[in-house]
Order: sequence, then C-alpha cells, then structure tokens
Amino acid sequence: MTTQGSTTEHEIKLERLSRLAADAGLSGILLAAHHNIAWLTSGRHNRVDASREIGTARLFVTAEGRRFVLANSIEMPRMLDEVLAGLDYEPIEYPWTENNDPAHAVKTAKAIVGDTRAGAGDAGPGRSINGHAFIGADWPMPDVTVVEASIARARALLTDGEVARYRLLGAEVGRLMGDVCRALTPGDDERDISRAVIDGAASIRARAVVSLVGSDDRLRRYRHPVPTATKWRQVVMVALCAERDGLIVSLSRIVKTGGPADLEARTRSAAVVFGRLLDATRPGASAADLYETAARAYEAEGFPGEELKHHQGGAIGYRAREWVAHPRAQEVVQARQAFAWNPTITGTKVEDTALVVGDRLEIVTSTPDWPSIEVGTADRPFRAAGVWRLT
Repeated sequence: MTTQGSTTEHEIKLERLSRLAADAGLSGILLAAHHNIAWLTSGRHNRVDASREIGTARLFVTAEGRRFVLANSIEMPRMLDEVLAGLDYEPIEYPWTENNDPAHAVKTAKAIVGDTRAGAGDAGPGRSINGHAFIGADWPMPDVTVVEASIARARALLTDGEVARYRLLGAEVGRLMGDVCRALTPGDDERDISRAVIDGAASIRARAVVSLVGSDDRLRRYRHPVPTATKWRQVVMVALCAERDGLIVSLSRIVKTGGPADLEARTRSAAVVFGRLLDATRPGASAADLYETAARAYEAEGFPGEELKHHQGGAIGYRAREWVAHPRAQEVVQARQAFAWNPTITGTKVEDTALVVGDRLEIVTSTPDWPSIEVGTADRPFRAAGVWRLT
C-alpha cells in the first residue's frame, strides 16, 4: 500500500473510533491489543512478546479525533521512527517502571481529555463531563469501559486497501499450501509437515497463528488435530491460519494415498455444506440463520447433527474468527467482510477464506490446479477444494 493509501485508510478508521467513542459517551478509546493496533494502522504492530495478546504501547484516540501513543522509554523511539511513522501520533513517554502500574495508561488518558478529579492526573484539553473523563478500552484495565465488541463491529467493514491486501495474501497462501501438500510423502511426521507450512508462511512474510496436521485415525477422531509425532500413511489434513499485516486467512487441504473408500464422498458432502454457507453469506444475513443453513445442509446430505461436533466458522479478519455462527449469535454479514467457513464431517473438512464485496463473493485462498468440487447455485457457483491424491 502507498503511504497516501495507508494514511487515507488510517483516517477512515480514526473517524470510526472517534464516532464510536462519541456515540458511547466516552472521552476516548485506548487500544492495547495487537489485532486492534494492526487494524487501525493498516498492518503495523506493537508486538515484541508474541506470547501476549497486548503490547506495552497503547494508542489513544479521543472523541474529537486526536491521537496519541503512550509508550515507555524503551519502546517510544521505535514506535515513532518505525511503527507509527507518518501517522502523526502525539507521543507521551513514561519510565518503563510505570509498566507495573496497570492504571498508568488510564490515568494518562484521563489527563489528556481533562479529567479534573483529584488523583485522575493533571488536567488537560479535551472532552470530559463535569470534570469526569470516561475512557473506553479494548482490554480490561482499571476504571475503563471495555468496548472490544463495538471495536470488532468497527473492524468488520473492510476498506479498499484491506480488500486488496486480502486478495494478495489469500492467493499467496493458497499457492504455498499446494506446494507443501504436493511435496508430502507417506511416512512424514506431522510435526515436520507443520514446520514446512510454518516456514512457507514465513517465506511470504506471513505468520502461522494456527497450524494443524491430522492423519489417518487422528483425523477421524479429532476436529482440531494439533500435530504430533505420528507419521501419516494414507490420509492427512493440513490446516493453516496465516496472518500478514494483521489480516488472517484460513484454509485446509486433504491429501491421500488410500484411506477410507468413502473419503471423497464425505468430502463432497462437506463441500455441499460449504457451498450452501457461501451462497447464504450475503449482506444482512444473520449469523444464527447461517448456522441453521449449515444444519439443514448436513441433514440433506445424510449427516444430521454434524454441526454439533465442530463450529462451522464465520467472519474472519484481524482475528482467526471475528465471530462464529451459532444459534444465539447476533452478528450480521456486512457489505465488505471476510469469511472462513469450515464444515467438517468425520474424517474430512473443507475450508477456505472468501470475501463478500457487495452482492459478490470470491474465494481468495484457492490453490491453483488443486482438485475442486463445484458447489453453490447456478447464479452463484463456487469451487471447493477436493482431495489431492498422491501418485
């Protein structure tokens, strides 16, 4: 993305956050979670320790649209020089020893917007009500309103830049999964297969946030087969969630040399469920209705109740799943949003990432020259990934 494009996208998202704060009666919103900082900054990040969901730096956006970076003296130079370069954040630096005070960032934010109560910090210009500043945050902190659910809704509507980045990432990940899977040999250790997938993701500057490999009996027994020392013999499933610039794609591929006689028939049935879900994924459709679509499709294919054995997927974006379709879900499909449906039938799975752009839907993680199964409807056809047979 060009600097101008990144800046324009940033301004769009700043406006969303400011409006969210104003509508909620908040003086501003603190962002600490990696996925939200990546979203706001078009893929930049504050990740140092990947074992944590939040970094030490915070971004603070006021209801009036001012933006600040709150960071300790260790991180501030890098945040300004590299992470936030060109985005015009006002820096507020503090000693690293303040990291041990979970309320420090909140006190600082309150001071920025003019909380004049005793102990709330020095008064400053900004929005407050009778001297009291109400702060929202994406992470539990002292004296804040947690608004992660509202921020997730703000994230849902993709910008032009995000759509373009999604298409590029999906195409590259689809290709790399094909390369890895075609190179498999019976007897490969599941852990080595996972390492090949993770290395492949790294080669395109992506990060594997989920890597699953399940073979033979393990594939039939477990819906989330974390790779083990098992060596595959006849059937193996390889699944990947890959993140780049904050955005995540998700896909699965199945390879066989033999295996159950009904593997391909089961995969076709899972593909039919996948196609029904894709066809029903239209702006305004509810997550609960999409769940029911999957349940009806399983029953029609002769596999009633399979929807109860594994979640069916849902919206994807800056989380591996922004939401999952279930009977009580309240979310609805947006006009520009990404989805990863993953219907499973015992021993098989169909999964890819797709973009909804208006009344169109496109699968972005397709693998070139991979066996495919025609699904969907005459006016909205799709190709689901089939089973690759090694010869």
